[in-house]
Amino acid sequence: MEKKKTAKQNANGTKLGFEEKLWQAADKLRGHMDAAEYKHIVLGLVFLKYISDAFGEHYAKLTADELADPEDRDEYTAENIFYVPKEARWAFLQSQAKTPEIGKLIDDGMSAIEKENPSLKGVLPKEYGKPSLDKRLLGELIDLIGTIGLGDKDNRSQDILGRVYEYFLGKFASDEGKLGGQFYTPRCVVEVMVSMLKPYKGRVYDPCCGSGGMFVQSEKFVLAHGGRIGDISIYGQESNPTTWKLCKMNLAIRGIEGNLGAHHADSFHNDQHKDLKADYILANPPFNVSDWGGEHLREDGRWQYGIPPKGNANYAWMQHMVYHLAPIGIASFVLANGSMSSNQSGEGEIRKAIIEADLVDCMVALPGQLFYNTQIPACLWFLTRSKKNGRGGFPSPPLRNRQGEILFIDARKMGFLVDRVHRELTEEEITRIANTYHAWRGEAGLAEDEKTDRPIINKTRTYEDIPGFCKSATLEEIKSHGYVLTPGRYVGAEETEDDDEPFEEKMQHLIEKLEVQFQESARLEAEIRENLRGLTYGY
Repeated sequence: MEKKKTAKQNANGTKLGFEEKLWQAADKLRGHMDAAEYKHIVLGLVFLKYISDAFGEHYAKLTADELADPEDRDEYTAENIFYVPKEARWAFLQSQAKTPEIGKLIDDGMSAIEKENPSLKGVLPKEYGKPSLDKRLLGELIDLIGTIGLGDKDNRSQDILGRVYEYFLGKFASDEGKLGGQFYTPRCVVEVMVSMLKPYKGRVYDPCCGSGGMFVQSEKFVLAHGGRIGDISIYGQESNPTTWKLCKMNLAIRGIEGNLGAHHADSFHNDQHKDLKADYILANPPFNVSDWGGEHLREDGRWQYGIPPKGNANYAWMQHMVYHLAPIGIASFVLANGSMSSNQSGEGEIRKAIIEADLVDCMVALPGQLFYNTQIPACLWFLTRSKKNGRGGFPSPPLRNRQGEILFIDARKMGFLVDRVHRELTEEEITRIANTYHAWRGEAGLAEDEKTDRPIINKTRTYEDIPGFCKSATLEEIKSHGYVLTPGRYVGAEETEDDDEPFEEKMQHLIEKLEVQFQESARLEAEIRENLRGLTYGY
């Protein structure tokens, strides 16, 4: 049992396991190109290796079947596996890695993939054949990436492209993304959001989709619970051209159809999905962005609860998402902790209006150190247009009427350190948070069948407040706290066992213990001074 738990934690781990190898390659190429350019070169090759690994694994299976044709494209699309043309397959490219033509061969392979997959037209990098790229070093990079398993069955569940992109953002301290407040959402945080929302069927929207991590996790949830990818419709938008292309690639390698708009675009100023009303919204908007162009949108129809300040886009993102919610839709998004309590520039009044409109369903305070490139404390907001008959996800029993209530969950003490600076939530902690929310909403939750490890419906759980962890608060209570939504204000302190020892006796024991510690401290000080005198340092 302990081994199983460790495997789950490792599967949710922060490191991919091959960062060091990619950094070695970066050291070789950094003198020949700038960091941002190197990043694109590597991401393109990682994409090729990923789709080739998945293709090769299925190709071998089909080859062993006398009735199957391993070159039949339909055999791959039926399994949501990307069909790779011969000239783009990794084995072929790696066999030519030491030739001067390797750059052109890679570009030709990228073009062949785009021809086979029109949705990727103009998306894949085709800069490998240019004279300025050292072909000897490119060959070495291909050999290096060739040693890394990316798209096989064990690795397909990970958002490899997104994680590699985030790694380069942090390692090179790139201006692209990091300084704009954009941060890759840790997988465990996405899992919390997806586990709580359960986007089983319907329209899923992310207005700042980055590399598509939210969509990848939604896909995993659907498949894990016996559904079909076609049961959800993906809608996204991204303003950064690099990450927009990356998201297109991320969806393509999984056989997911997604509408990401005609091109990269800013959701505030060029909404690519103006008429969309989504069943589920999952997002990690850039934190506290000050230059979002709010001065040009003062009369925008999306600001139903107050005009967001020009100097911070947090409440603009929030209202943009509410605007795109279906009548029983539900949204989950990550924001900086300041969004729960800020009263600057009218933010407090907007939060008050949103609370009084009874849109806030749940607030979750997250542990620190979850994000790669920022130490800004973060929280999760859950908003819904209907608490009376809201969406139940999978399974879909009727939900209880939660009007006038908000659930607060304080998860700040959860998680474990995977290294000195990064923290992860365990699968057990994710399940606890999600099941608390499901029980509070009055829906059947999911448990794991001990015999099969498959999810089963658990109808026996009921919700109860747990001091220090969760609290169901009324709007009157929240009003008494000045409409501040910080969970710590409501959940209180964790209960501790009373040892029934009288106060006077306890103080006497503590004083005696302190006296012993003082004596030990004096002894150690004398010993240190004596040692220093022996070293002739003036003592």
